[in-house]
Amino acid sequence: MSKNLLVELLVEELPPKSLKQLGASFAQLLADSLKAQGLIAPDAAITPYATPRRLAVHIANVATQAADQAVTQKLMPVKVGLDAAGQATPPLLKKLASFGADASAVPQLKRALDGKTETLFLDVVVQGTLLTDGLQKALQDAISQLPIPKVMTYQLADGWQSVHFVRPAHSLVALHGADIVPVNILGLQAGRETQGHRFEAKVNPIVLHNADSYAQQLQTEGAVLAGFAERRAEIAHQLAAAAAHEHLTPIDDEALLDEVTALVERPNVLVGTFDAEFLQVPQECLILTMKANQKYFPLFNAQGKLANKFLLVSNICPADPAQVIAGNERVVRSRLADAKFFFDQDRKKTLASRLPELDKVVYHNKLGTQGLRMNYVREIAKMIGEMLGGDELANQAYEAATLAKADLLTDMVGEFPELQGIMGRYYAQHEGLNGEVAFAIEDHYKPRFAGDELPGNSVGICLALADKLETLINMFGIGEVPTGDKDPFALRRHALGVIRILIEKDLALELNKIIQQIVRIIEDKDILPKFDGGQTFNGTIPHGPRKISVESYKQLITFIYERLASTLRDQGTAQEVDAVLSLNPQHLSDIPKRLAAVRVFAALPEAVSLAAANKRVGNILKKSESTVSDTVDTGLLQEADEEALYQALQDIQPKTEKAFAAGDYTASLQLLATLKTPVDTFFDHVMVNVDDEKLRNNRLALLAQLHRIMNRIADLSKLAT
Repeated sequence: MSKNLLVELLVEELPPKSLKQLGASFAQLLADSLKAQGLIAPDAAITPYATPRRLAVHIANVATQAADQAVTQKLMPVKVGLDAAGQATPPLLKKLASFGADASAVPQLKRALDGKTETLFLDVVVQGTLLTDGLQKALQDAISQLPIPKVMTYQLADGWQSVHFVRPAHSLVALHGADIVPVNILGLQAGRETQGHRFEAKVNPIVLHNADSYAQQLQTEGAVLAGFAERRAEIAHQLAAAAAHEHLTPIDDEALLDEVTALVERPNVLVGTFDAEFLQVPQECLILTMKANQKYFPLFNAQGKLANKFLLVSNICPADPAQVIAGNERVVRSRLADAKFFFDQDRKKTLASRLPELDKVVYHNKLGTQGLRMNYVREIAKMIGEMLGGDELANQAYEAATLAKADLLTDMVGEFPELQGIMGRYYAQHEGLNGEVAFAIEDHYKPRFAGDELPGNSVGICLALADKLETLINMFGIGEVPTGDKDPFALRRHALGVIRILIEKDLALELNKIIQQIVRIIEDKDILPKFDGGQTFNGTIPHGPRKISVESYKQLITFIYERLASTLRDQGTAQEVDAVLSLNPQHLSDIPKRLAAVRVFAALPEAVSLAAANKRVGNILKKSESTVSDTVDTGLLQEADEEALYQALQDIQPKTEKAFAAGDYTASLQLLATLKTPVDTFFDHVMVNVDDEKLRNNRLALLAQLHRIMNRIADLSKLAT
């Protein structure tokens, strides 16, 4: 018989940032185990529930007992189970008895090879798992595999036993229809009672009628919205309605919405107000204060400016919410006053006056201080500025790099590290520094995450590239390479940032060249600060210069191209991406155009044949024992088909060169289609590796010309299947 199943684990308050994942994982792990045991269908409806104090799941059509299964059971090797006369040995009889069979089953035994050994097998019917046993196993599986951020150890009520779980558990519900399933976990025996809202439940405990009444009873009797998604949608609806009533717009923050959903069981959105004088503080500070400390939703006017109102999500619904609002307003007033104090105090010192303190901030125990690092970064930024815009841009980039990390020493950034760069920009503007320099201080951290915007001006571009490339080169230089999912210095993000800036800003910078020049800067003694007797901080801090090994350099280049390949997967097939990147193009800004051209070429009817021919040419040239010349001697062209190929190459080469020089890679590759016929006939009728050395070398030179023309934009052999 099939009935719906409800399982709930009531616990103390769960970690809010993990609740969404915990709820989904608990439901899925439980269902997966039941599916594996044949107690539910593969497409069974699964409804997860998660509140601050409970993890639960409702599963449709769960069987009381799984269906019996016919299985083939391996017994033992034939030479062990049967004697010379073919009769069962005592070990075989004992094994058969364990399956409820006797000697009469011997004639029905199957023989088959298990590896190289002939083995006996028995067809048996295995009784289906009972729900009680299956659910017990499923609970144990789910509890052991939950993605718990940090496990707690606590004693059970008997004072003797200890268990491990994310938070102390207080009750377990397991209902199959209206029947209790007698399972236990974490020292709890399953029942039908649960708890509602701590303060607003009409009935406590709530006695559940059956599995299907769970959500409805929790809402009507317990004042709890059990479903995470349902509660989240209700909060979003209330936020939008409350903001619209104030003619304002709430902040769009999915992570904050998830976290608040995990903090309340009965959401009630209220509007609070703070003194308008706090709006003199940069709005990023106020927003972060309200979000991080209080979990409030800041409100914005039609111009996108922060208003002096906010939305709070209460967990209670009093008839008069005035006291709830007043209490939250008192708390936020103190928080905002702290932010204003930090802002006012920070502006009493200039950014430049803070720079000596950077020499006391350790960046890495193998690389030295933050002050030393920024000496490198500003020289690199200056060099990039010279490449992109001459002396004026170089000087601005140098100035911005000098001040870029000074805000790390401010009180505001000390309280809110997320504001690094942002506060540097505000303080630079307060000091009257050049606007592009000020914004570059903020922008040099960009892009901070996938999809983030890029630096907005040329100074910021120079500084962002310098900061990221210095980090990559020095970290790889000391062996700090990301492994698996471990990337403590965010080097993957830095590499992707470099890639995005070079490509999306269409910068005419060669990757190898710029990295080589940065390496020279890092190894240059003249830019290093002068130390008197060395500097110590938790041991000796190196102050360079240091050498970047060739191996580290190559490893970094490979790392960047691997990150680039992963970003291009949605723009072409793996073969097409590989074809372009195999040439290690140095101008990354060219790569999307090359990839688009390869994609168009791959769709041509001639593409398959040309790619195969290109692969064949490459293999022939690789196997050549002599040095292949770049020049074809027309006097040695004996066959009509080799003359035809040579002429086709002479006709097409200037056209492809012209298109390539104009950056029209698509046209350059499309012209190759005309080579299909002469290439095919050449290979059909011309022998390359003939005995005559001069003739052979001349034909190899002809193929080398073909190979060079075909692979100017991408290695087309990678398209061959």
